[in-house]
Amino acid sequence: MPSQPSVTSVTLRGMLAAFVSTPAPKDPLSVLEIGERPEPEAPDGWTTVAVKAASLNHHDLFSLRGVGLPEERMPMILGTDAAGLDEDGNEVIVHGVVASPGWTGDETLDPKRSLFSELHQGTMAERVAVPRRNLVPKPAGLSFAEAACLPTAWLTAYRMLFVKSGLRPGSTVLVQGASGGVATALVSLGRAAGYRMWVTGRSDAKRQAALALGAEQAFETGARLPERVDGVMETVGDATWSHSVKSLRPGGVIVTSGATTGFNPGAELNRVFFTQLSVIGSTMGTREELESLVRMCAVTGVRPVIDVEVPLAEAREGFARMLEGRTAGKIVFTL
Repeated sequence: MPSQPSVTSVTLRGMLAAFVSTPAPKDPLSVLEIGERPEPEAPDGWTTVAVKAASLNHHDLFSLRGVGLPEERMPMILGTDAAGLDEDGNEVIVHGVVASPGWTGDETLDPKRSLFSELHQGTMAERVAVPRRNLVPKPAGLSFAEAACLPTAWLTAYRMLFVKSGLRPGSTVLVQGASGGVATALVSLGRAAGYRMWVTGRSDAKRQAALALGAEQAFETGARLPERVDGVMETVGDATWSHSVKSLRPGGVIVTSGATTGFNPGAELNRVFFTQLSVIGSTMGTREELESLVRMCAVTGVRPVIDVEVPLAEAREGFARMLEGRTAGKIVFTL
């Protein structure tokens, strides 16, 4: 009787990732999935990075809710920034803004720009495909966890304070919300550059943490300040907007990069024009600004404040901390 050909069973292993397959606007944690996803494929001009650390941002909670991420693009791996090793083993930081093909100049002004986890699979995975131009060398003095905090929250803070505000060292700057990733970055960077950094915080613990970080003064949310400030760094939105406008000296500036508590653009509009305030929008930053931020960290010794480092397999705990407001710096997932 002729022998039958042998059959070899081959199981193709995926990679560990945190991802979303269906949105849940009211219960984002219910749709957070942690499991295997296909390995990335790098098209021409792209490469792959073995991720060592990725940090959590509010953008990731918005993605779970389906904000800016329609269901037809899912399943989508979450995460906008990371640090790891390129294909040659070099330590690199991933710049999170992906420009459209052929775009030149400031990529944040590209109408077709995106962040990782919007059009392209995100960074909360063992490996991620990225454009080669999005890689920035990581200095040896920065850990992978610290480096992973820079491309979104810290770059956003750097651009707000040093590129968009027009404020000079010595200026008094109010940061609304003392404990978030952008807020702690603003305090650290501003203090290192010689600004007087004031903060507001909802709890005494958050205010004390900001003072320990280098803030000159810390106030309860909505408190009357001892004097009006030169600038306000605003990421909170509706809950603090009126206070931000009222806290500015005539001719002062608000730089806004987000609204985690919602939008109310008409509030205090009369005060804006009557006292000739400037309201400036700011989004992320450029690759060149990320390189400048990395050099600033190397020169000054300033480092991101990390709240917790959690293995990616246990990412749900980190998402829960952010959702519940239990943060004091950046939440980082390690691999």
